[in-house]
Amino acid sequence: MDFEVQSTEKPRGRWPFLLIGAAVVVVLVVLFSWVSRQTGRQSPGQARLPFGPAEQAYAPNVKFENLKMSRFANMLNQDVTYLAGEVVNQGNRTIADLQVTVEFRNQQNQVVLREARRLLGFEPVPIPPGGREAFRIGFDKVPSDWNVHYPNIQVTGLVLH
Repeated sequence: MDFEVQSTEKPRGRWPFLLIGAAVVVVLVVLFSWVSRQTGRQSPGQARLPFGPAEQAYAPNVKFENLKMSRFANMLNQDVTYLAGEVVNQGNRTIADLQVTVEFRNQQNQVVLREARRLLGFEPVPIPPGGREAFRIGFDKVPSDWNVHYPNIQVTGLVLH
């Protein structure tokens, strides 16, 4: 007599792997969205802020304090350099939105990276006279010949009320 042994377990198939893969994709999309919002990046489609004579005259009232830099490796093992600090409005008008140009330099004081960024995010929180607002922006392609000093930050766009 021959006996055939039959397993009571059903074959697993691909469903568990597909579900795990989908969950990983969702987590990555959420993480990317959060990092993009936190870094205050200006998307290519965003218009530059005005910087006419009135905004240029007000720009010296905008100060950057408590600057800190850090560097982390992201999930793709790429270094991301962060610049954090506070924007201080020392003038008598409310800043509704703010754009800056950030310049990283090398040992010869040559600009090796220049990027325009909106510091107050996609939904800007106005800064009243005498007020301050924290910011954090990330740079994922800082050249290796950067002199490791704080970058220059210059106001290049303002919306005032």
